[in-house]
Amino acid sequence: MSDAFNTRVLNVATGSSETVVDLTHECEAFLGEAAGDRDGLLNIFVPHATAGVAIIETGAGSDDDLLAALHTLLPADDRWQHRHGSPGHGRDHVLPALVPPHATLPVLGGRLELGTWQSVCLVDTNRDNSNRMVRLSFLG
Repeated sequence: MSDAFNTRVLNVATGSSETVVDLTHECEAFLGEAAGDRDGLLNIFVPHATAGVAIIETGAGSDDDLLAALHTLLPADDRWQHRHGSPGHGRDHVLPALVPPHATLPVLGGRLELGTWQSVCLVDTNRDNSNRMVRLSFLG
């Protein structure tokens, strides 16, 4: 049963601006090693209080649209009770309630089952933390 569960931690540099980072290729590479041709589940988990995981289309503007929507829903101003870091940082601590820090996706025959335009993305609005960990876990 030692190969029933495999895990890997990715270190992702997100820089000093709000960003959506496509992790789909990293997920596929991990599954290529961990899953073989088995069915199972891939769990993506971000152990941070100010980042999340989204399954969205990228490259056609949806990633920028997501950041714009988050700006509308969670403005970076002084309304937040949580006050440390850059101005409006309290909103970053509310982000995981809207963009959860995890996703679990089906794996069939060792391949990630995503829709045609879907990508696995790290969403990070926290400009004060430029390095993120992402845990990928395969349960076969």
